[in-house]
Amino acid sequence: MAEIELNAIVAQRIEVTPSLIKLRVVPDGWELPDFTPGQYSALGLPATAPRHEISEEESHPLADSTRMIKRAYSVASSSMASEYLEYYIGLDRTGSLSPRLFALKDGDRLFVSPKFKGMFTLSNVSEEFNVALFATGTGVAPYMSMIRTELTQGLKRRFAVVHGACHSRDLGYHDELKALSLMSKEFDYMPIISHAHEEPIPWNGHEGFVQSLWTENVIQDAWGINPNAQNTHVFLCGNPLMIDAMVEILQGQGFLKHARRAPGQIHIEEF
Repeated sequence: MAEIELNAIVAQRIEVTPSLIKLRVVPDGWELPDFTPGQYSALGLPATAPRHEISEEESHPLADSTRMIKRAYSVASSSMASEYLEYYIGLDRTGSLSPRLFALKDGDRLFVSPKFKGMFTLSNVSEEFNVALFATGTGVAPYMSMIRTELTQGLKRRFAVVHGACHSRDLGYHDELKALSLMSKEFDYMPIISHAHEEPIPWNGHEGFVQSLWTENVIQDAWGINPNAQNTHVFLCGNPLMIDAMVEILQGQGFLKHARRAPGQIHIEEF
C-alpha cells in the first residue's frame, strides 16, 4: 500500500548543513495543481524507509511498521514554478519523518499530497499595506514562496524578510535573499544570528533575536516610514517563543491578530 502512494521523485537534494536540507521534488504521473504562496502540503514516507545515519532513536517508536508517516511542510518554491516543489526541512534527530527525508537521495521516491492548505498567505493583505515577514529557522520557507512569486510580478509595496538563526550557516537562503534585496529597492533582507561569538569568521550583521530589529526601528530606518497597524501587516513563522514575544510587542502598539472573522495585521504560523 505504501509503495502505491509514493507519487513523487526527488529531483534534487541540496544540503545546507548536516541538519538542514532543501528538497526539490517532481510529481510522477500527475500535474502540480495551483497553490497560493504561503500554503503547505504533506510529505510522507513509509515507516520501513531508512533513517539518516546521524539520526537517533525515535522518541516515539512506531507501533505499525506498515503505516505511512506524513507531516505538513510549507512550500518554498514560487507558485509560478510548475516544474518542481521545493521544501526547506530541518532535522529532528529523534523524529519519525525528518530523519527518513534526510536519507533520501536524488531519484528516490516519496509521497507528496496534491492538496495544498493554509491561510498563511498574502490573500487578505491589500496592496496599500507594506509587509514585514519574521522567521526563525525553516520558518522562512513560506516567505520564499511569497517573495519569489511577488518578484515575478513586480513589487508594488515594501517587503522585509527578517530571518533569525543561531549561526550564519543556518541562514539557508541568505545568498538568494541578499541578491534579491540588491535587485529590488522595494525589498529588504535582514538576517540576524544569536550566536555570533561562535562564528569562525567575524559576523558583521545584526546580532541577537529577530524581535530586536522591530524594537530598535531597523525596519523603520530601512523603509523611511514608521511601520504601524495603519500601513503594515506582520507575518510570524517559527519558534513559538519568538512569536509570543513579537505578538506582545505588536499588540502593545495597536496591532491585532488576524482571524477569518476578525481581520487583523498579525498573521501567525507556528511549527
